[in-house]
Amino acid sequence: MTTTVGERTKVREGTVTFPAAWLVVLGLAEAFAVVLLWRFFVRSERGQLLDTVALEGNAIGQDRVDGLANTVLNAVSVASLAVATIAVAVIALARGRVLLTVVVTAFVAAANLVTQVLKHGLYRPDFGVDPERVTAGNSFPSGHATVAMSVVIALILVVPARLRGVAAVVGAIYATVAGVATMSLGWHRPSDVAGAVLIVGGCAALAGLLLVLAQGRDARVKTADARPLAVALLLITSVVLLASAAGAFWWVDGVATTPVDELSRSTLLTAYAGAAAGIAGVTCGVTALTLAAMHRVVPWRTA
Repeated sequence: MTTTVGERTKVREGTVTFPAAWLVVLGLAEAFAVVLLWRFFVRSERGQLLDTVALEGNAIGQDRVDGLANTVLNAVSVASLAVATIAVAVIALARGRVLLTVVVTAFVAAANLVTQVLKHGLYRPDFGVDPERVTAGNSFPSGHATVAMSVVIALILVVPARLRGVAAVVGAIYATVAGVATMSLGWHRPSDVAGAVLIVGGCAALAGLLLVLAQGRDARVKTADARPLAVALLLITSVVLLASAAGAFWWVDGVATTPVDELSRSTLLTAYAGAAAGIAGVTCGVTALTLAAMHRVVPWRTA
């Protein structure tokens, strides 16, 4: 059923099957991507080498970005996560969305809990690729990147529809900066960050699925609430950045040999730049795919 509100805005009854199927497929795809990242970059010698080469490139020009990186990451903590979660819950309640308040709070908690369980439960074999960090054990996935990305997705969930596109683009930039900052400071390998972003995306898909199923056909969806321009911008950016990252890693894979400290400056810089592009590409892609269903996940209103 479709009705008209105002002169141009159409409202239709929400369907369940398609958005539910989309969110299931999206969540499974993101979970599968996490497993692939873990198996290659954590469990294989070649993957560990590529990760380490990219991480070692952070020394190039590090003194120029240390201040910004520390500033960004100092704002990412358990305390800031709690404050941000309360803030998004207040926004949802102020809009009269009680169910959304409960689900978005649970989503933030679940995403960060999954990351911590995996980080402390997964095993990282020692292939002698990165002896300086071997005593630190497994660092996959990144807790800081999870905090940043989960806050971004939570904000997109609770802001009014007219602000979702802007929130998604700005949020993707912020999450990318936070993720790259952890690599720049040597806290995390690039695969740690990418894995964290995908975990948040998977948890967001599950949260969206719960909302869609709970609302059923009572949802009233405004056609104007979709943000196709923002989705397209983020997707195109993601494809370009991921292609650039793939090209950089393909080149590095052809020249990289151990020990890492004997690699040329150009190799390290290419690996680092490729890793940064990969982090940004994954972040933009996950944000775009989440945003694509947001107008149905959080509809104009329910009957």
